[in-house]
Amino acid sequence: QVQLVESGGGLVQAGGSLRLSCAASGFTFSRYAMSWYRQAPGKERELIAGISNSGGSTNYADSVKGRFIISRDNAKNTVYLQMSSLKPEDTAVYYCSAYVRDWRRYGQGTQVTVSS
Repeated sequence: QVQLVESGGGLVQAGGSLRLSCAASGFTFSRYAMSWYRQAPGKERELIAGISNSGGSTNYADSVKGRFIISRDNAKNTVYLQMSSLKPEDTAVYYCSAYVRDWRRYGQGTQVTVSS
């Protein structure tokens, strides 16, 4: 079955960096675009970054543009989110996602907490 497993979250000070990873299985990873979402307490889940199946095209929400970079390694079935210049408002649970077999799939999420 489709599995997405995020890792790399944690507690970091404002201005710091983190790299999130998401290991995918149960589908042909190289054929699918991948995305990162996040959900802060009391807020709706929001799409923050996406990458095409080849990695040749990326897009970002305005809130993270210029600070976050999404990338992927199709040989490792893994998508990454490099986060820099982190702000307290980046505090959220971060989820990787793929639209596979007519469903949008999410992992279990990884918590990122940015202290001021």
